[in-house]
Amino acid sequence: MTETIHHKTDSRQFTIVGIGEVLWDVLPTGKMPGGAPANFAYISKKLGDATVIASRVGSDPDGDELITELAKCGAASGKIQIDPDYPTGRVEVELNKGIPSYDIKQNVAWDNLQLTEDWLDLAQNCDAICFGTLAQRDLRSRETTRKMLDSVSPTCLKIFDVNLRLDYFSFELLNDSLDLANVLKLNREELILIAEMFGIDGKDEVSKLIGLKNKFEIETACVTLGGEGSILVSVENVAISSGIKINAIDTIGAGDAFTAALTHGLLRKWDIEDTNKFANRVGGFVASRKGAMPKIDLALLPV
Repeated sequence: MTETIHHKTDSRQFTIVGIGEVLWDVLPTGKMPGGAPANFAYISKKLGDATVIASRVGSDPDGDELITELAKCGAASGKIQIDPDYPTGRVEVELNKGIPSYDIKQNVAWDNLQLTEDWLDLAQNCDAICFGTLAQRDLRSRETTRKMLDSVSPTCLKIFDVNLRLDYFSFELLNDSLDLANVLKLNREELILIAEMFGIDGKDEVSKLIGLKNKFEIETACVTLGGEGSILVSVENVAISSGIKINAIDTIGAGDAFTAALTHGLLRKWDIEDTNKFANRVGGFVASRKGAMPKIDLALLPV
């Protein structure tokens, strides 16, 4: 069974939440909607699921425009809060041979996520929720994120997509987030760093990933290896997918797209080989397009 067959035969729709930062990615060529939860929700929506972004913007023109743009491109934005005091987030992005570096503005609206009745209801009824480290840099948003994760159903996927940025993380933050998650996704550099932080030995990525998975009793763990593919480890199996040849334009949002496709397969209980290959294809497609939210035609995914 192939990934394209999955999409022709599986019409189920799940409710998926991305919680954390939404912001403007400000590039030399202009600004684009961004933030890992928004990128994740956008791709999940394009793959056929019902998605919600749980975030916060300022009561300012940037916030109004961001909500409008997210709605226009199809990323559900109905649960984005409006902050009367803090501005909408911005990230200055520079690209060097397609690889981004970030200057992330502080004391912005998504540093002040608030647990509301709407958000609590959302947590209790979703099928998957994805979170990272960046939006937990402030204790207010960290506490809200953890309360959301504590409120989900026992069957909900709690996906920790690490996304380390600058120095906005600590041992305590990583430890608590790994404890909360039942799905883990990180890149090679993050795996090496976190394995060392938690004293996990291993001669290669597979052994380090399994060690981290076992230490925190995580059901599914995945490490992306850039152009070399990815490794996906479940309770019983290991799937290794080789890289896909693409013409990389920029890699902004490619990891978030990978996570969205990974979540899509896990919710449908696909074989992990199929899930891993599909996630690679979707991530590769986004890396071969400009921006984190390109138009997606599943027939055009790289093979």
